Amino acid sequence: MDTDALVGTLDREGGLLAEAAEAAGIDAEVPTCPRWRVRDLLRHTGMVHRWATAFVAEGHTRYHPDAGLPDLDDAELPAWFRAGHRRLVDTLAAAPPDVACWHFLPAPSPLAFWARRQAHETTVHRLDAEAARGGAPSAVDPDFAADGIDELLRGFHARDSSRVRTPEPRVLRVRATDADAVWTVRLSQEPPAAERGGSGAADCELAGLVGELYPALWNRAPFPSVRGDASLAALWREKSAITWS
Repeated sequence: MDTDALVGTLDREGGLLAEAAEAAGIDAEVPTCPRWRVRDLLRHTGMVHRWATAFVAEGHTRYHPDAGLPDLDDAELPAWFRAGHRRLVDTLAAAPPDVACWHFLPAPSPLAFWARRQAHETTVHRLDAEAARGGAPSAVDPDFAADGIDELLRGFHARDSSRVRTPEPRVLRVRATDADAVWTVRLSQEPPAAERGGSGAADCELAGLVGELYPALWNRAPFPSVRGDASLAALWREKSAITWS
């Protein structure tokens, strides 16, 4: 997806997150994030937005720590979140394509990285806010969902920090039934090695609509379909969480 499209998605998703959070109420539990309430969700996502903005706006070329969670009254949090989200969107939209700054996954450019990462960060947490509100979640665009699965499998879980490991080599397949999107994930004692395509045998296949696989792989929803060795699906549930550190 191009950067402009990702910034547009970030804009939309942040608005949906804020609306769902306000509808749920600041003290509502977030069932997709155990031990969190809506106030925690707004504090975390608003902090991440400001952290990301600083790299692009201030040109940090090395890792720069976040500013920590805000000490704000509950009533102030929705407006604080909206302000930080707006600044992030505006900063990315106005940044030159060749802006130089730190980023932590492979990308065509730092700007492309931050637009993509923050669009998916915000979408996943929008799903959290809507879970707290209750009712049906807003749909995820299929192309965007496929991009997010790709970022998760070939970006995050290619890193040494991934805990999705198996004692013996195994193969996990992720197959979208409504899009030309298939991934083969080779598991071992090393970080998962994911590639696009579905050739060869797999020990377990996770299949479904791409918009359902996206939240499922982020551990926000059940897997639509599990075929083969269900222990690999359970391993993903247990070990795949991406945590803030």
